[in-house]
Amino acid sequence: MPLRKTKHKSDEVTRIAYRFLAFPDEEQKIMFSKTFGCVRYLYNRMLDDKSKAYKNFGEKLNLTPAWYKHLSCCRWLSEVDSLALANVQLNLNSAFTNFYEGRADYPKFKKKSDHHDSYTTNMVNGNIRLRYSNHHICLSLPKIPGEVKVRNHRPIRQGGTLKSVTVSRETNERYYVALLFEYTKKKVVHDIDPDNSIGLDMSMHAFYVDSNGNTVDTPHPYLRIQEGLAKEQRKLSHMKKGSSNYRKQRKKISALYAKTKHQRNDFLHKLSRKLVDTYDIIGIEDLNMHGMSQSLNFGKSVSDKGWGMFTVMLNYKAEELGKKVIRIDKWFPSSQMCNNCGCISTQTKDLSVREWTCPHCGTQHNRDENAAINIKNEAVRIYCTQ
Repeated sequence: MPLRKTKHKSDEVTRIAYRFLAFPDEEQKIMFSKTFGCVRYLYNRMLDDKSKAYKNFGEKLNLTPAWYKHLSCCRWLSEVDSLALANVQLNLNSAFTNFYEGRADYPKFKKKSDHHDSYTTNMVNGNIRLRYSNHHICLSLPKIPGEVKVRNHRPIRQGGTLKSVTVSRETNERYYVALLFEYTKKKVVHDIDPDNSIGLDMSMHAFYVDSNGNTVDTPHPYLRIQEGLAKEQRKLSHMKKGSSNYRKQRKKISALYAKTKHQRNDFLHKLSRKLVDTYDIIGIEDLNMHGMSQSLNFGKSVSDKGWGMFTVMLNYKAEELGKKVIRIDKWFPSSQMCNNCGCISTQTKDLSVREWTCPHCGTQHNRDENAAINIKNEAVRIYCTQ
């Protein structure tokens, strides 16, 4: 008897998170800081208790935030949003599940000095309210006094249900809120034209070279601040660890990293949106970015480009529009194959060879442009044979 296929909820709905810059007042900042601290403390306390119980007695404790609230030493946990604490339990259980199933290392304690301050609260019985005002959103959150002012820089798609809100504080002391909306999944059918396609070949000298012969480069946000960053890090090395000046300098350095992250994300979002809006089929290489950064000594360059993040953005944006992003196998000889006659030339195994002539048909090739054309042709072939 064949097994009955059950339809998972994720097949019927899709979730989209909208992240906005927030402008809390001083009283709201104090409550946010309290919540960040409670969330971090509870995570570490639960992790410590579960680890000791298993080590000493072989037991797997099923702990809840409510149990800790009744302890005389933890009564202050009741001052913050209970749903934020409930999400701590879910996150810790998920971390242990990933460890037991071999997807991650053993859960680690959260350090205050890491500056990863965030918490998530869920929408339950209208406890979160949104009010739109000009170019801002006024957000009411549990246990947070008043309304938090949020800059509304992009429209929120209508027809969704608010599921949760994540509040975070970055190292530059800026606050952000991420609103997670759930929508009924609608199958988007797009009439794909194989002729409206493009191939992208990642380049170490630029960001990529496409099959139309265009070279696109990144703004290199990390490389641009590298000299100034090294100067600030030298200052930090001469300060007493743990001192007030040491903490201030660490925040200054972290703010520089945050700035590069935002610049890179902004560039990648705009570029991926432009490509997805323009082309029906986008062919890319299935590259091991971590391996490239390690084995080819391109670590900083590869990380600064953000190619892996770029491919993720391409995938979900193309899926929203019913278009195709096709990954080409990393062993496909895109650089060695002549796009005119298909002849394989081994001379391009040397990465220093940027121009080469096909020994069979005599066509002159630019290494990256030829690879991009081959990637495009292979992506179209895969789509047409599916």
